[in-house]
Amino acid sequence: MTKASVQHVYIEKIEGEEKSYKADLVACEEPLEIRLGFGSAHNRMQKSISVTMRTPGNDFELAAGFLYTEGIIQHASDINTIKYCTEANTIENKENIVRVELNENVNLDFTKLQRNFYTTSSCGVCGKESIDAVKTVCPFPLQKHELKIQKNTIIQLPEILRKQQSVFEYTGGIHAAALFNAQGELLLLREDVGRHNAVDKIAGAVLSGNTFIEMPLRNFILLLSGRASFELMQKAVMCGIGLVCAVGAPSSLAVEMAKESGITLIGFLRPNRFNIYCNSEIISDL
Repeated sequence: MTKASVQHVYIEKIEGEEKSYKADLVACEEPLEIRLGFGSAHNRMQKSISVTMRTPGNDFELAAGFLYTEGIIQHASDINTIKYCTEANTIENKENIVRVELNENVNLDFTKLQRNFYTTSSCGVCGKESIDAVKTVCPFPLQKHELKIQKNTIIQLPEILRKQQSVFEYTGGIHAAALFNAQGELLLLREDVGRHNAVDKIAGAVLSGNTFIEMPLRNFILLLSGRASFELMQKAVMCGIGLVCAVGAPSSLAVEMAKESGITLIGFLRPNRFNIYCNSEIISDL
């Protein structure tokens, strides 16, 4: 049975001089370990590659999306199966460990498994080197996108997202990533306590083949409920996204990444205003 995304708690609520006791909901946060099964049929091996704190739900999408946006796999066909591990049969680990079985012909680059192909801005490595490293593993050529979108469509996106955020509605403590088409229609929405997990779940949903959407996502919009970091821009690049909109601020390296990759980047998106950081030509009515 799939784990819940929210948990009931009891709180003391203080309002002025009044104190009351009531039930409340908080977003669940639990670890998810991702393991890889790889190698020939006669010599299968296993490697644990990541442990991330996430909100339970869409775990297989998260695992597939993580492998894709980190450059470990390049096609959905690289994956044979994804399942929960059963050997650690305890209540604590139930549905908290997934094993992704890769097809025999997938050649793994173990430097990518160590997450050395890019570095975050906190690592003290030159931003240009970080961006160049992403370019070397991106499965699509970096080019200007043909996406065209109207200004009024952009400013409506946060409200559309807000109305559909079921977990946020109850907890107020969760991030969201959403995929829209150029007409502003919401196609995919995923929530998670980790903003990077929410984007990976979007990528995994596309890879799963259960939607009519395919990679690369050149003519689609990725909306982030928070800020736009370099890590999130890197994942957008790996998916071939044409436009990234963030309710919050972008980092300097995120802006550089967008410029280098031809992605239009919008930040501080509000109902009546937003900032364009690069590649504004896709917005048709400025």
